[in-house]
Amino acid sequence: MSAASAPPRTTFRALATPDYRLWAAAALVSNLGTWMQRTAQDWLVLTRLTAHSAVALGLVTALQFAPQILLLPLIGHAADRLDRRRLLIATQSIMAVLALALAALVLTGAIRLWEAYLLALLLGIVTAFDSPARGAFVSDLVPSHDLANAVALNSLSFNVARACGPALGGILIGSLGTGPVFLINAASFGAVLAALRRLRRSPVRKPPRLVAAPRAFAEGLRYVAAHPEIKAALAMFFLIGAAGVAFPILISAMTVRVFHAGAARYGLLTSLMAGGAVGGALFAASRSPRFLILQEAAGVLAVTAVAVALAPGFVVFACLLPVLGFAIQVFTTSANSLIQSSVEPALRGRLLALLIACALGGAPVAAPLAGWIADGLGPRVAFLEVAVLAGAALALGPRLRRAPAPSTPDPSRAPAVPDVLAIED
Repeated sequence: MSAASAPPRTTFRALATPDYRLWAAAALVSNLGTWMQRTAQDWLVLTRLTAHSAVALGLVTALQFAPQILLLPLIGHAADRLDRRRLLIATQSIMAVLALALAALVLTGAIRLWEAYLLALLLGIVTAFDSPARGAFVSDLVPSHDLANAVALNSLSFNVARACGPALGGILIGSLGTGPVFLINAASFGAVLAALRRLRRSPVRKPPRLVAAPRAFAEGLRYVAAHPEIKAALAMFFLIGAAGVAFPILISAMTVRVFHAGAARYGLLTSLMAGGAVGGALFAASRSPRFLILQEAAGVLAVTAVAVALAPGFVVFACLLPVLGFAIQVFTTSANSLIQSSVEPALRGRLLALLIACALGGAPVAAPLAGWIADGLGPRVAFLEVAVLAGAALALGPRLRRAPAPSTPDPSRAPAVPDVLAIED
């Protein structure tokens, strides 16, 4: 593409595509509902179903994320082979039903901890199929030269919702209780379902027929093995992702056990961290960083986590959370962009499934471990787990990136990854 015909490098250029604009607006509504529900679910488990048990909260988190690992060979294959729009209609509908079920149990007073565990597991199974399909679906809506920007804007939308949703959820929990929040989230899925049914003005690309799921999964692994930079990003994502899933547990534990605050302040703290993530997403959407950005973000995350653990009071703790949000969002968006911008379309769903698996792969261990440390040694000590994981990512990533790629050619490989890549999520 010539310089004259290249698209302008503006932060919001992907919104010029009507279908993507509709999808982005609907996703923002749904993301708001999702973050409100996450806040309400954590508060329900922490204050109503248990006596402030961070371990129970960690188990709920683990149950939601474990299916991403257990179903890995299937979910990426489904995102590449099935009609993504129909798959998303199915997953979004089921998630709405699960939110309604949770609301009914809470509003009738019948909710028990084991039911919260079960619904978290079911939601995790459905989300496992939904996430890579949603990520790959963006490539069906925008021109290829706008893909990186579109996915970065997805990240921005997600984090705007993460900034506003918990605060709004905290207010509603304090005034109405958790049940109505789950009802609102169930209704928010209607926006996505309506958008999916209206995306007919520009046809969605039909995915190619693929081989059986085990062989398709193996192709994705061979592709990663042949690209040291992607392999390094995935390894770092595994460690940073494990740190990230611990944040809601640790923030809620600090809120209740260290600062003795209520739901409104918990929502405020979560929103402050998400506000920093919005800044990170804006930073990402307007730049094309090198791999060095991943290292720098991991370093900032490690240092800030130590500072958070040592924060002397609520105000200092609150002021440090936006820095955490900024650092982790710059990292995750950069790594996501590296993968999506470099992989050929036929492998995109599988690579995204691997990315999500790496991002959440540590959750079944990291989330309960963070809860156990927070309960046994205190939330401040548990925050040091985040610093250790970020430091490990900072040390491991560059070593894997310098490792030579396998010499055996793989016909399914896409061209080598360029050193400079746009950020996306």
